[in-house]
Order: sequence, then structure tokens, then C-alpha cells
Amino acid sequence: MYQIEWITVLRYIIVVLTLLIVWKLVKRFFDYLRHHAFFKPTSMVPNKCNQFLLYISWTHSLYKLSRPEFPVLSLLLQGLLGGCCEVFEKERIFRLYLFLRPVFILYKPETVEVVLSSSTLTDKSVHYNFFHSWLGTGLFTSSGGKWRKHRKLLTPTFHFSILENFIPVFEEQSRVFVSKLKTLTREPWVDIVPLATLCTLDIICQTAMGVKINAQGNENKEYVQATHGISGAIINRAFRPWLYLDTIYYLTTEGKKYRSNLRKVHGFSRKVIKEKRNEMLERNTLKHDETTEDAECQARIRKAFLEFLLEYHFKDPSFTEEFIREEVDTFMFAGYDSTGMALSWILYCVGLYPEVQKKIVAELDEIFQNDIEREVTRDDLTKMKYLECTIKETFRLYTIAPFFMRECNETLKILGHTIYPGSFFLIFPYALHRDRESFPDPEKFIPERFYPENSTERHPYAYVPFSAGPRNCIGQKYAMTELKLLVANILRCLRITSLDPRDKVLVVPYMTLLNTKPLRLRFDTR
Repeated sequence: MYQIEWITVLRYIIVVLTLLIVWKLVKRFFDYLRHHAFFKPTSMVPNKCNQFLLYISWTHSLYKLSRPEFPVLSLLLQGLLGGCCEVFEKERIFRLYLFLRPVFILYKPETVEVVLSSSTLTDKSVHYNFFHSWLGTGLFTSSGGKWRKHRKLLTPTFHFSILENFIPVFEEQSRVFVSKLKTLTREPWVDIVPLATLCTLDIICQTAMGVKINAQGNENKEYVQATHGISGAIINRAFRPWLYLDTIYYLTTEGKKYRSNLRKVHGFSRKVIKEKRNEMLERNTLKHDETTEDAECQARIRKAFLEFLLEYHFKDPSFTEEFIREEVDTFMFAGYDSTGMALSWILYCVGLYPEVQKKIVAELDEIFQNDIEREVTRDDLTKMKYLECTIKETFRLYTIAPFFMRECNETLKILGHTIYPGSFFLIFPYALHRDRESFPDPEKFIPERFYPENSTERHPYAYVPFSAGPRNCIGQKYAMTELKLLVANILRCLRITSLDPRDKVLVVPYMTLLNTKPLRLRFDTR
């Protein structure tokens, strides 16, 4: 009898202790959440919309990303986020939760300016950590002091004089591209994306690393396929929380394939760096006797990307060859995939609007006097005003980076709302570039919007295809120069027709802004 009572008491004690422990753990958990601003009151989402439903919609969409038969990414971009921007047009900002972390969606110029113009809000969100295994902590993924040091170091490599030296490379590879397109004029249609991507891959390899891989000639297939495989795997993993741990991910079939692709890409980069390093030493191209700032400046202007990094490595061994590899891979990633997709969208828009194409061709005829053999010069590029406006209008509607995220590391106010450290900002150019206050009739394709006289009154942060502020895209002048030359040489020889209207082309926010189906163009000899 007494034994049974003591057992009962002991059970009660165990239950009470267990509840106390659970309560303590829960309290600590919520203290942690409050410290990281997860549940601090910000009143960002009005009562007319249910935050819980938004959260469920968001996370459900993320879960289904791995199912290619559903255009969920397109719905996420145009439906959930785009729809919320319409719902909260008057509020000009709203909040969602991404795996319990508050994400503040910025889609108005004045809110975007607060974040992008800041010299302290330069750290990217933790979601970019998935790039570390590929790109390390290069310019794209690094933060703090390392980012500032590398940014300062790399900026001179994109000097106008160096870009001018790249023009012959752009010219050479554009001729290869045009020749390939000419062989396809009898085809009913061509998916332009893979062809454009191979062209930009050839260009970035030659300009950044000084090597020809002849991707357009179907050489180095292993490297090309490995690079594509890495890009897709990173996005798939980012939206599958159960694969976040490396120990789990690398046990999966996809993880093993990803690691294999990494070895191929890193091996290629290290091989090129080693060969270029030995070549520079053998030719004794390094100079150690610059005694004036002018001499140093001239040396920087004359150096291309990889050579410049190697020269710095010889002067400062703390800038290791692995740092060089990270930056080389970073520029390879940024210079082929995004630029290839940008070229594809430009050609699609040019082919979709015949009147725009006629104006570009008229401009090119005036510059080149119908001489399709003459090579493009820097002066020619500066005269392509309407073509440049067309490219900018394409980027407005088809922004290559569909969104980019920053981490909030300080308490600040936006439109009177307090935002705490631990939150994220998601800058959403898709909606920003469709803001009726900045771009009347936003769904119409009007290149003339970007004539200087039509842009002076526009908010400086209303248009950010290359981001803006201290952490804007370092290679934007490189990209614009390359794209103008490529499009010009194509239109000097070929006429483009796009077969699918815009409402039939579904876009998805992947690594870049992609189409869900082939981007069908037809090419005819001009």
C-alpha cells in the first residue's frame, strides 16, 4: 500500500520536473527568438491579410520547389510576392516569415534606398552560405572586412581601359555565335538560352582567365555540364531544410553528384591558375620597382583579371591562390549564367517587338553604313543609344536577379516601422520595376523610358537591375559592353522573330530569372 503511494508520488515528481525542464527550454527558445527579432512587434502586415496563411503559402511553395512538374516558382514570383505587393500598395512594405525568420519585402524606391545605400547593411543573408562550397568567401558571398578589401582590390580590374581591351574577345566570340545562328535559319525555331549561355561562357573564360574552352564548339563539355549542375543543386538544396547539414546532404545522390561537380570545376580553375602563374614567372612579367602612384595605376590599368590577382598574390602572399580561385569562380558564375540569360531575354524582347527591332537596325546601319564585316569599336558602342535603352527596358521587365537579400544587423526604421537585428530584407526588383509611379504603363515595352530626358525625375533607386549602392554589381559595365556588342553583331546579320507572346512565357526565380519552357526564337538572314 505505502509502496504504491511512493511510486505515485515519484511519478508526479518526475512529471513536474519534466514540465519544468520543458518550460525552461521553451522559455529559452522564445527568448532567443525575441533576441533575433522573430516575434518583435513591427506591425508590418495589415490586418486585412492573414500572416499565418502567407507563411503557409510561402513555406508550402518552398517545399514544392523540387517538383519540376509544377510551376510553383513562377507562382511564387508572380502570385504570392507579386500579389502581396499589389495588396500592400498603400503600405509600401510588408513582412513574411521564412522558416520562422521575418523577411521584409522591399518594392518601393524609398524603402530600397534605405537598405542598398547603407554602408553598414552590406552583409548578405545566411541563404548565400550555400554558395560557400563552390565560391568560398569571394566577392559575391563575403562580408565585413574581407569584402571591403577584395572590393577595393578588384575594382581597378574593371577600369574602362581594361574593358576596351576585352572588346576584341567579345567581337571574336560574337562572330562564332552569329555563324552558329546562321546555320539554324532553316529551323522552325531555336531555344536561344543554351546557345547564348555557351557564348557568354566562352567570353568569360577568355577574359577572366585567359583561356579558350571553345564551349560553342562543344568542347570541354564536362566543365560546362558540371557548372550547370552546381547551379541547380544549390537552389534545390536551399529550399530543402532537411538537406542543410552537409553530413546528410552528401549522403544523398544529389549531394554526391554535387561534390563530384565541385571537384571538376575547382580542379579546372586551379589548373588554369597554376599554368598562368608559371607562365607569368617564366616571362618575368612581374615588376617590383614601381616607385610612384602613377606607375602603380598604369600597371593596374594594363592588367587583366587573373593576371592582376596573381600579381597581387606575389606582392602579398597572404592573398593566397585559394583566394584567387574563389574570385575566379565567382566571376565565372556571374559572367556566364546571368549574362547568358540576360542576352536571351534581350533577343526575345527584340524579336517580340518589330518596331523596336527596326529602330535598332536603323541605328546600327547609320553607325556601320551596312558594312557587316567591320569590327565594333568603343566609339561605336557609345553611339548605340537606342540599343542601350532597349537593353535597360528588357532588364526592367526581366531583371536577371529576381530578388536579393540582405541581413539586418542593426535596429532601424523604415516608413516609421522599427526593424530589429536578425531580420532579413528581400529587395524585389520584379515589383519595384513595375511601380506605376516610376514607370507608367509598366507592362508595356517602351525603351524610350530610358532616354536621359525621361529619366531625370525618376527616383535613383527605382531601377536596380545590378543592385545599387556600395554593394552593387562590380561587373555591370563589363556586362553592358558585352551585351551591346553581341546584340549589335547579331542584328547586323540576322532578323529575329519571337514565337511566344509574353503571357505564354512563364518566368521562374531560380539562380537567375529563367523561363519554364524553351525560349523560342526564329532567325532569318537579313
